Amino acid sequence: MEAIKKIFILLGSLDRRIIFLIVGLSVLIPLLKPEWVDLPIRPTPESQIVFDEINKLNAGDKVLLSFEYGPSTKPEIHPMAIAILKHLYAKNIQVYGFALWPDGNFMSTEAFSEVSDDYDKKYGVDYVNLGYKPGGEAVIKGIASDIRTLYTVDLQGTSINDIPMMKDVVNIEDFDFVFSLSAGYPGSKEWVQYACDPKNIPLSTGCTSIQVTDIMPYVENDQIRGILAGMPGAAEYESLVEAELQKMEIAGKPGEASGMMAAQSIAHVVIVLFIIFGNISYFITRKKNRKG
Repeated sequence: MEAIKKIFILLGSLDRRIIFLIVGLSVLIPLLKPEWVDLPIRPTPESQIVFDEINKLNAGDKVLLSFEYGPSTKPEIHPMAIAILKHLYAKNIQVYGFALWPDGNFMSTEAFSEVSDDYDKKYGVDYVNLGYKPGGEAVIKGIASDIRTLYTVDLQGTSINDIPMMKDVVNIEDFDFVFSLSAGYPGSKEWVQYACDPKNIPLSTGCTSIQVTDIMPYVENDQIRGILAGMPGAAEYESLVEAELQKMEIAGKPGEASGMMAAQSIAHVVIVLFIIFGNISYFITRKKNRKG
């Protein structure tokens, strides 16, 4: 018993620099080497719905992928974009990138460049990036009625008439699915109100954690098919996609959100343990001092 008390006193009186080092390592190791920390991830029903809806799509189907986030919300939403592109590319689905936010141009360009080469996808044939247009919900209304009234060229300046996969695309009704990567306005709610609900086009979304309460009524009403809620939702979707890619015998890199969630979880556990050790050490030491 005395030996155990000594261990608790030692742990509770560690130099703060050692504690900072241990906490730092608990964060860095899962981020730098996510394959070393394989924490189980249990998808929520909402994340599972998103996966199932996309998994029902067939090769050659058209998906509109809308980028409505910037650098400040990139840690939460960008991993979703990467995982969704992996899923769509593995199923040979055509992807049409749009941006309702100016920063969406940078986010979409980065996502497409990160994933497309790994899956041997050709620009203009397998995916296209039409980029940002100002106007908020007016842009969504334009896409719902006639894309060519807004978009005459893609993000690279190529006429959309010269892009093979734009040949038969006129408006929202020519898409089989819409996915909104949303960090605010304009975003998922506007897609529901001005395009997908009126035209009966299935829509799913991935959003920041703070937006979930605003979006959930649309999810519960089946106007939005499931939701990826912040970084946990991204990690859940990554795990589902990785399992699917393994079934298809497609090799892939570990997702970033899974590593970030592991880092967060382990760091929290380490901090709580040190708080417990510190309190136990305090009470043991105080008891000894009273006896002395």
